[in-house]
Amino acid sequence: MEVSSTGEKNLLQKRVNKILETRLDIEKDTLEALTELSSFFGNNTLQNRRNLRSQIEKRSVLNNENFLKSFREVKRSLDTICNDLDALANAVQIMKNDLESSKALTHNLIKQTNALQEEKECLQVHKQIAEAFLGRFQISVPEHQLLYGTTKDAPIVAEFFDVLDRVQNIHADCRILMQSGYQIAAADIMEEMTLHQEGALERLYRWTQNHCRSLENNEIGPLIINAMVRLQDRPVLFKYVIDEYAIARKAVLVLSFIEALTEGGPGGNPKPIEMHAHDPKRYIGDMFAWLHQAIPSEKENLLLLLKRCDKNDLSEYVQNALAHITDGVCHPLKVRVETILNTEKDTIVLFALSNLLRFYQQIMKQVAQGGSLEQCLIDLQKSSEEIYISSLTAKVRQILQRPIATAGVLEPPQRDLSPPSSVGRLLTLLKEILSVATMVDGRQSDIIKIVNCVFDPLLQSVQESASHLPTVDMAVYLLNCLYYMQSTLAVYEYMDERVERLQAQSEAQIDTLISEQASSLVSNLQLGPIYTILQTNQTQIETNLLKIFMAKMDAFLEMPDVLLLSQVQLILSSAHRCSVRKRSFNVIVAIYKQIYERVYDPANGFENPQAIFSKDPEQIAKILEV
Repeated sequence: MEVSSTGEKNLLQKRVNKILETRLDIEKDTLEALTELSSFFGNNTLQNRRNLRSQIEKRSVLNNENFLKSFREVKRSLDTICNDLDALANAVQIMKNDLESSKALTHNLIKQTNALQEEKECLQVHKQIAEAFLGRFQISVPEHQLLYGTTKDAPIVAEFFDVLDRVQNIHADCRILMQSGYQIAAADIMEEMTLHQEGALERLYRWTQNHCRSLENNEIGPLIINAMVRLQDRPVLFKYVIDEYAIARKAVLVLSFIEALTEGGPGGNPKPIEMHAHDPKRYIGDMFAWLHQAIPSEKENLLLLLKRCDKNDLSEYVQNALAHITDGVCHPLKVRVETILNTEKDTIVLFALSNLLRFYQQIMKQVAQGGSLEQCLIDLQKSSEEIYISSLTAKVRQILQRPIATAGVLEPPQRDLSPPSSVGRLLTLLKEILSVATMVDGRQSDIIKIVNCVFDPLLQSVQESASHLPTVDMAVYLLNCLYYMQSTLAVYEYMDERVERLQAQSEAQIDTLISEQASSLVSNLQLGPIYTILQTNQTQIETNLLKIFMAKMDAFLEMPDVLLLSQVQLILSSAHRCSVRKRSFNVIVAIYKQIYERVYDPANGFENPQAIFSKDPEQIAKILEV
């Protein structure tokens, strides 16, 4: 019994320990049970503890009754739901049956609907393709309005060229479309795009033409430059526009030229060109300087207008247009230049004007070839050359005539046989003109013409004047004139031929003087009879003749210049004087040598030749310095 009691005690103790070890804070069920217990368990009395089980059982029964009651309501609701579901199931079954019946009846309609749906999708694809095709090969309404303009006078805008490019691209793409097998569509589209192009270019041509007519200050914008690029594909329209531009610029250039002549620049600065009309060189130079500044500007603006065009096809257009632009200034320019040329009397000024015209003719030719301006400058230059040559000829004729005499009578030679004053004045005039001619282009032709114009009548005049003189005087006079002329020309280029001709004429006169001087010496030395014997090859010469000759010869050797002709001393050139003296003395030495050899020849039988000729020819030549 004690063992049993001890076991129960241990079991109770284990339970108590278990209860004590239990953590009520984590035993939710226990806590809830205790909480529920506290709701109806009052004081902890013995009676209450004895009635606790019955109370718990009563409370459990009460809870079960409440649960049953509540569950009964749930069951009633579930029954209602089940009834509804049964009704719904019946309705669904009815609908299913109806649907099956309808499906059987509408099978063909569904099949047709599906076919239409597929066709719709196919048509949608076709629509997208067609829209893409039209978007690629057709222009839109806004583009059409840009191309043709909303009004008749609508201006060209930058977007116009984009649309025109699109039309051209569509036209080009049609070739690919045609190669792909769509020849009919491609041909129709190409024809339509061609019409668009022609219409747009026609509108562009009218706009560009009007714009060129109203250009102010030559303002050329990007739109008109682009327009010229597009019109280049239509040569006729392109030419018409350039012609219209040239006509407009021609009027502007003429007006500007007239204003520069009569009014000057803005505010009178620079002054009007015609204020310098009293100074021919400045007047003509200012006119050409203004043209030289204005015409290249016109060319630059014309090239700006065509800067984006194909350069290979522009040279003729530019040349013709620039020639037309400059045509207008020809008349006022020609009238003024011809007035100056016809009123100017100074030959040197006329020659300077001719060179000025030639210079600007070459300059303008580089800028504006062809046309009236180039021909006008050629005519003016030719006319100026004729005028200054005519003026120079008249001046030469005037100088060569006597101051007071009838026409055609020349100034006679002076007593000292020096060139007359008219020769000096002519050569001075020639120097003044050639000093200008040597500094210009084309001077060779000018120098030759001027020299011919002066020298031909001068030589003729000198020869006519000398023709009335004795032979020696004529030779000295001509030699002095020729020497003066030759000295003048020797310093200028291109005169070699003329100087050689003068030198040849001088040599001819020197030969004449040598012949006359030698004849005079032969006569004064009594060499005539002896020289005749030598010429006839006679062997005997009279001793008296030889003695007379040697007496004269000895006197001559002492003072050789005494027997020189007086006219020889009047030769201006010392070289010419020395040449005449030396060569005439050489003649005497040569004759002396022949006589000397004849006398010293034993075959001729002269006794004691040393008594006759004490000097040999070499000594004679040394004394005479020949």
